[in-house]
Amino acid sequence: MAEKDKAGIEIFESPEALQEQLSKTEEFAKNNRQLVIGIGVGVLALIGGVIGWKYFSEQNNIKAQNELFPTVFYIEKDSINKAIKGDNNNTTIGLEKIVDQYGSTDAGELAAFYLGVAQLKEGKYDEAIKNLEKFDADDWLVQARAYSLIGDAYMEKKDLDNAIKYYKKASEHYPNDAFTPAYLLKLGLAYELKKDYANAVMAYRTIVDKYSEASELTTAQKKLAKVEYIVNNSK
Repeated sequence: MAEKDKAGIEIFESPEALQEQLSKTEEFAKNNRQLVIGIGVGVLALIGGVIGWKYFSEQNNIKAQNELFPTVFYIEKDSINKAIKGDNNNTTIGLEKIVDQYGSTDAGELAAFYLGVAQLKEGKYDEAIKNLEKFDADDWLVQARAYSLIGDAYMEKKDLDNAIKYYKKASEHYPNDAFTPAYLLKLGLAYELKKDYANAVMAYRTIVDKYSEASELTTAQKKLAKVEYIVNNSK
C-alpha cells in the first residue's frame, strides 16, 4: 500500500483514536445498560481480453488513487461532506463516485473503507456498515480496523450480537500487540452489555495474559476483576 494511503489510515489506527472510540462505547454502555466468459481464436481473444482488462484495471486504479488522496485529507480535517461528495475545486469527485466508478480496483475498495468511516462519523450507521463490508483485504492492519468499525456501527444501533461478531473478527485477524488489545476490550464491553459475563471474562483475560505491555492492560484488569466477581457470585 502506498505511503500516502498508510498516512491517511494512521489517524484511524492510532491508539488515541481507538481510545476515543472506546470511551464513546463505554459511555454508550453506561447510558444503555439494558441493551448496552472456440479454442484457437477464442483462446487468443480471451488472452487479449485478459491483458486489456489488466491494463484497464491498472489505469483505473491509478485514477482512483489520485481521486482518493484528497478525500483522506478532508476526512482528517473533518470536512466530511467534501470527502463524500467532492469539492468545488475539482480536486476530487468524492468517495461516493470513486466507489461507484472504480469499485473493482484496490483503490476503489479502499475508498469504500474511507466512505464507511466518513458515514460512521455522520451517524449513518447502515450506510457505513454497507461500505465497510465492501472492503476485503488480507493485510493485518486495515481489515481488522474495518471489522472493528463495523462493530462500532452495530453498537450504535444497539445490535449487540453483530457488534460482538465483528469485534471478535477484528480481534482474531492477525493478532498483534499494537491493536488487538483494543479490539478485545471492545469485545469485552459488548459482552458485558449483553450480560454475557463469562465471555467478557475471556476477552479481558486474553488481554491480561497475552498483552501485558498494552496500554489497555490496566482497564482490562479492572474490568476483569469486576466481571469475575459477578460470575463468582452468580453461582
